[in-house]
Amino acid sequence: MKTLNERFDEAEKIIKKPSFRENKGLGNEVGYYIFDYPPEEEMYVRERIEHIKNKNEDSSNDYKIAVFDLYEIMLKILTDKGYLNKCYEIERKKGFNKLSTAIANLLRVNSTDGLIVEYIKNHTPEKAVIFITGIGKCFPIIRSHTVLNNLHLVIDNVPVILFYPGKYNGQELILFGEIKDDNYYRAFKLVD
Repeated sequence: MKTLNERFDEAEKIIKKPSFRENKGLGNEVGYYIFDYPPEEEMYVRERIEHIKNKNEDSSNDYKIAVFDLYEIMLKILTDKGYLNKCYEIERKKGFNKLSTAIANLLRVNSTDGLIVEYIKNHTPEKAVIFITGIGKCFPIIRSHTVLNNLHLVIDNVPVILFYPGKYNGQELILFGEIKDDNYYRAFKLVD
């Protein structure tokens, strides 16, 4: 079994290939990929993603690495709309479940015109590889399957890699190695 470091090395090689960036999967499907990792390696994964992004910015590559942390996007939207303090109040008075529902509704997370999907779409360079991070930080407010399903409908010109703190067996996701998602995914595992 490969180490996480070896898997990242392999992922970097894959990303550099023009055929990968042309975004054609099997049968010319849109290139959506999942890079799963042990949740306890979160800090290493964050550092490695930042390293890949910085290395790409300093190179003469004809593409950009666009990193989108779902938790940071959620906080930015709530702050920009002036709702962050209201969220604290909702949680204090009504609990986390009510807060989670209120945020999900505000962000329209179940819609292709949801605010997070729109943010990613509007901030993605033409020639890019999208990295989606922050899955564990925003759970259960934002669910990875919802993001993938909605992005799949609006972003089809660049590859998308979801960095997932858990396990992906090619069909189902298991967050933190414990919480099974009952949705089937049409995404490729980036590296084993």
